[in-house]
Amino acid sequence: MVRRFARLSPHPIRSVTPPPEEGGRPPGAPGDTSGPTGGIARATTPVRSGLGAVRRRQRSQRLLANRAVRDALVSLAGLVGRPVHNQSGAEIGRLGDVVCRWSGEETYPPVTGLVVRVGRRLAFVDASSIESMEHAGIILKSARLDLRDFTPRPGEVTLFDQVLDHQLVDVDGVQVIRAADLYLAPIYGRYSLVGVDISAQTLLRRLGPARWRHRPTPERVIDWGAIQPFGDTEQGAAPEVRLRTTNEGLERLRPGELADLLEDLMRPERQKLLDSLAPEEAADALEEMDPEELASLLRESDPTRAAELLGDMEPDEAVDALRDLNRDEREQILSAMDPDTAVDLVRLLGFPEDEAGGFMTTAFLTARDTETVATLSARLAAHEDCPDELDAIIVVDDDGRMVWDLPLLHLLINPGDTVLADLVGEAEPVTVGIHAEVDAVAERLIETRRMSVVVVDDDDRPLGRILADDVIDALMPERGRIHFPRLLQ
Repeated sequence: MVRRFARLSPHPIRSVTPPPEEGGRPPGAPGDTSGPTGGIARATTPVRSGLGAVRRRQRSQRLLANRAVRDALVSLAGLVGRPVHNQSGAEIGRLGDVVCRWSGEETYPPVTGLVVRVGRRLAFVDASSIESMEHAGIILKSARLDLRDFTPRPGEVTLFDQVLDHQLVDVDGVQVIRAADLYLAPIYGRYSLVGVDISAQTLLRRLGPARWRHRPTPERVIDWGAIQPFGDTEQGAAPEVRLRTTNEGLERLRPGELADLLEDLMRPERQKLLDSLAPEEAADALEEMDPEELASLLRESDPTRAAELLGDMEPDEAVDALRDLNRDEREQILSAMDPDTAVDLVRLLGFPEDEAGGFMTTAFLTARDTETVATLSARLAAHEDCPDELDAIIVVDDDGRMVWDLPLLHLLINPGDTVLADLVGEAEPVTVGIHAEVDAVAERLIETRRMSVVVVDDDDRPLGRILADDVIDALMPERGRIHFPRLLQ
């Protein structure tokens, strides 16, 4: 076990290498598979899912059992303003900030230098000149300083100015947090940013007497590997603090979890989160948002961007979102939208929202009764825009009238040369009229025990489909939108 640094003693940096878990490599070493990011194990705040709680418990146990890591943590909030000494022990200035490389390629951003206040000037000290960093101050290997006006280099950020007290996303805890303190430690031969503290206790510590500010609270530290930073710096300042380039953590989140993050983030940050997602991921997340929050997001977006987001959503969800905007806002967004999509949404907006036409989706598929199982299966496999909630195919005759709602299971259990007309049941298909009220639609679903019902016109031509979760949303609008698990992935 590496011993802790003596108070301002001129010892060289000693890397704190976490001891290997039983039968394995040190966390973060090449080949380590103990976690999604390697490095220091994580501790986080309570999360919303059982799986998240398990992850938290595992990370906490590994971190708290690691004395080397716990003893080496240095509080950024406590370090800023502390004296900087040269190799002979003479004070040459006070620490103004710590600079890190922020390329997104490394799990733990390495310290590249220090900003030292010398009189009225801000001098830069390269990381190679650091002998040791402790809560009482910093010792340098030499007294050489760059007295030119400090400007971060490309890919660098100043932690105290640009990261501390800014919004971050804990992708394992699925929450938006604010960095109350940041922790540095010598890991694998260099000082790096290894953790963030978000506790209210830490904020009080920073507001209290100076002698309290340096005291780290490792039991409240979230490992930096679980964090995605958001937010821009002001124009003309140092490079922006951007999202990590890999976004591996965000890809693990479910649409509902991404929706929670979007609702918690401020305007610039949530636009950046949306920009980092694939169109279908962004659409799924928006569909899970609280209606008021979604309306706010659309209002703050450029109309062209808002039109793109709504165009990727399911038609019924897009219509719900447009209803929460005023007339001028709707017209701006619809005018920026693809004309065919806009016409479809305008038609749906024309129906009262408590009638079938007002909460149905127009994303459905039809097939002729003369097709075979094989040809329909091949068509489905090549259909790029196949609805995720698809549970059945609407079978129509030569005149386009509905004759049956064919469950997808029938495509799996019947031979490929089976004609769809031979699969049509004797009972009437489950349908409702365009003006059916929500109570009547709910009763129809309960009676037939189906997951969806087809909306038809007076000539039995299909106009849309209503899913069970759409009915629940219509019955309980004050509860927000509810979505069952997707049937197809």
